[in-house]
Amino acid sequence: MSHLDATERSAQVAVDRPATRTRDVVKAYAALTKPRIIELLLITTIPAMFLAQRGIPPLGLVAVTLVGGFFAAASANVFNCILDRDIDQQMRRTRRRPMARHEVTPENATIFGGILGILSAVVLWAGANPLSAVLALTANAFYVFIYTLWLKRSTSQNIVWGGIAGCFPPLIGWTAVTGSVSLTPILLFAIVFFWTPPHTWALAFRYREDYKAAGVPMLPVVMSAPKVALRILLYSIATVAVSLAVWPVAGTGWVYPAVAGAAGAVFLIEAVLLLVRARAGKTDAELKPMRLFHWSNSYLAVLFLAAAIDPVIFG
Repeated sequence: MSHLDATERSAQVAVDRPATRTRDVVKAYAALTKPRIIELLLITTIPAMFLAQRGIPPLGLVAVTLVGGFFAAASANVFNCILDRDIDQQMRRTRRRPMARHEVTPENATIFGGILGILSAVVLWAGANPLSAVLALTANAFYVFIYTLWLKRSTSQNIVWGGIAGCFPPLIGWTAVTGSVSLTPILLFAIVFFWTPPHTWALAFRYREDYKAAGVPMLPVVMSAPKVALRILLYSIATVAVSLAVWPVAGTGWVYPAVAGAAGAVFLIEAVLLLVRARAGKTDAELKPMRLFHWSNSYLAVLFLAAAIDPVIFG
């Protein structure tokens, strides 16, 4: 290799390093927002807008609500990462998060989370209405101060009440269209409320030892598998019952109840099978809790998709 070639290569490496560093920084900050969780939240926002509009809502309003909702959820997740970094360092599922690996300083993350929160309020206030902005800020405050700082580390019912924060997106979507709250969005709120414990406890079964080591009293850590599985079934029944109540209250066509009934039946079957395995003495991986966890994701997505499609067809 000539001296010129070596010099050119060194210069190229010098140029590449900042770019690589920039990509790493962007990736770290993006990871703080927990994009996969945000996707699930937004899935419940858009269908509520379609249901409120009784058809296709103004696309500009949908875009504004999605952007504002994204910023709101991202802000809450960033603050959660900051406050839970000690827990995240001890758990296999979370130890690669940016705060746990010291890729972002708490000070910089706090500024980032604050900016996202302000942006969410501004976007929703100006682009939708003040009520939607206030609901988004309320959800953020509840998630950070009530769930993360208090409930998560202090009670096995943490996700039951802390999960309320994740129930706000349907309300925000509905109020963005109507500027008010009624029984239908409250039922959508309730669907997510009852759905959250089965979804989260199934995951907690899978990572029970992690939660135990981190000192987080998730229900599968402090209660026997059969008792937890029974509670999962009861909350699953409540979820399906409330989902079906949307049909007469919202006055939907046949698409929504058909999908809600079919998807709900599969959800309940998975919950029953989990209880059967638990009562047979299965524990941890033998319980196959991730079957219910993954299906719960699909269930919520399919259910709310049907809520969006139905008013487009039937008005």
